[in-house]
Parts: sequence; structure tokens; C-alpha cells
Amino acid sequence: MMQRLLLKSLYVVARIKYPKLRKDLGYFVRDNYYCKLVQARYVLRDYVVKKRYKVISYQGEFDQELRYVLPFAYWHHLNGTLDKTISAQHTREFYFFSPDHEERFKQRIWTESYAHYDVPNMTHSNVYSFRNWAQVPYKQQYSNEVFVYSKPLLIIANKYNIEWDQPPINFLDIPTLDYIIKTYGSTYQIVYNRPLPNQIVQDNSETMSLDEHAWLRQNHPDVILMDDLYRQHHPSTINNYNHLQLMVYANCNHFISMHGGTAALASCFGGTNIILSDPNWGMEHHFNEYQNLFPRLSGATILHARNRAEVLSYLSKSY
Repeated sequence: MMQRLLLKSLYVVARIKYPKLRKDLGYFVRDNYYCKLVQARYVLRDYVVKKRYKVISYQGEFDQELRYVLPFAYWHHLNGTLDKTISAQHTREFYFFSPDHEERFKQRIWTESYAHYDVPNMTHSNVYSFRNWAQVPYKQQYSNEVFVYSKPLLIIANKYNIEWDQPPINFLDIPTLDYIIKTYGSTYQIVYNRPLPNQIVQDNSETMSLDEHAWLRQNHPDVILMDDLYRQHHPSTINNYNHLQLMVYANCNHFISMHGGTAALASCFGGTNIILSDPNWGMEHHFNEYQNLFPRLSGATILHARNRAEVLSYLSKSY
């Protein structure tokens, strides 16, 4: 009962503070206010006692895990208060800093985030708190001499999934891929990444077939497919597909990625990340998150492309 009253009060505060914000978006701001208030319970343990106690468990979307949960866990690691982390299968390498990481969940549940108030930033907002939040140094941790090539890397992190119960919205089609490869293949070693359903833990976003892997092998054999790297290096060099992504991405400074977890992951390694994200879908646009949050993940330069034409425009100006 107390929580419900407090949430209602915080919604009123959000509406008063941001009167021009669309009414339904006030709930996101309200939830982030509440997340910050919950952290008051731990002030003594975080700043005075400072002993290992914090257990962080998360089964929600990969996007939010990268944006909110992992930086929170890493802050507790730096603070000396992290005791254990729990997440989905094949996430141990993301939590390399955890003293005790358990890969418990075989499926992600996207709705879990709506009531996950134990992390200070847990949903979309126009103002984030970075007090209990720290960049996770993935580039430093996973830089290596294995995935090094004669030309600098350009990673195309594509996707072709159901989005918001709609057919795929944010993706690069084959004609666009063809143009990018023909234009930039002489300058960069292009690596193409679109994980297959059996390579990562799925949530509600059904992965569909774009039939581009066979097309790439036939028409652009110089493009390296992450799927091929996985088969070549597992299990001798890498433990799982996420481990492969971390190692290849750590050696790259040029990315093209798609709205969601694909974009968040590519934003964790510095350099420049061109993100294709249709402004008619998703909440990132309403809250200006490609300026106020995504660059904070690693110091990366984020270029938000609203359509495929803008992706090509950013490429011509920046790559």
C-alpha cells in the first residue's frame, strides 16, 4: 500500500516537473525516481560499513542489463560491496569482475524490468543518476591479439527481430549491406554480426530469417561472419558467443548497430557507433538517451541515424 501511494505521488511530481512530457511517459520518470529512493535503504552499508553484501539478480532484457544493471554491479565491485551476481546463461564474461557469478536463467523475461526497483536507473528517463553507476572497462579487459587484421575493423551489428509485436523495424536490408560493403570494404575489415537464436539467450523478440549469411558468403567472401568465427574459435579460444562478441568488439573502434541491445553492446567499447533507431518506435528518442546515456557507457561517440539513408550519410562523413 505504501509503495502504491508513493508511486502515485512520484508520478504527480514527474508531471509537474515535466509538464510537456507525454502523459504516459511520466510513468518512466516516476519509476526512476522510485528506484533512486530505494537506494536510501543502503546508504549505511554502501558508504559507512562497506563490506561485501550486495546480491544483484537480473532476468530481464539484455539492453537494460548493459545500460543499468552491469554499471551498477561494477560500481559495487569498485566500492567493495559486491557479493554475488545472478543472470542468464553465457553472461559470466560480462560479469568478469564479480566474486561469485551464477548463470541461472535460461530465458529472459522482458517484463521483469517494470518492477525491478533495486537498481538506481532501471528504465527510460530524461535525467539519470550516475552516483551508483560506473563504466565497465570491457575494452581494456578483452583487448587481444587474436582478432587483429591488416585493416581496422568495422563491425556491422545487425538484427532482424519482431519489435514491439511488429515485423522487423530497425535493420539493414541486403541492398544496404551490399552498398556498405562495396563502399567501405577496401578501407575496413568488415565483420558482420547477427547472432542466431541458439547462440544467445532469447527474450520475447522472435528472431526471423533474413537469409543474408549465405548471401554474404557467396557475394562478399572477404566479409568475416561472427558465426564463422564462433565455429572456428569455440571452445579453444572463446567460451560462448557473448565471449566472442566481447573479444572482437574490444579490438574495434567503428560500429554500425541497431536499436536495442545491439546498440547498447556496441556502445560499450569507445570509438564511434552509428545507431539505426526509428524515432517512431521506442522511448530513447523521447528522453534523448542517445545523448545523455549511451555515450556514458564507454565514452563512445554516438551518431543516431533515424533511417537507412542517415546511416549511409553518417558513414560518408565519419568513416
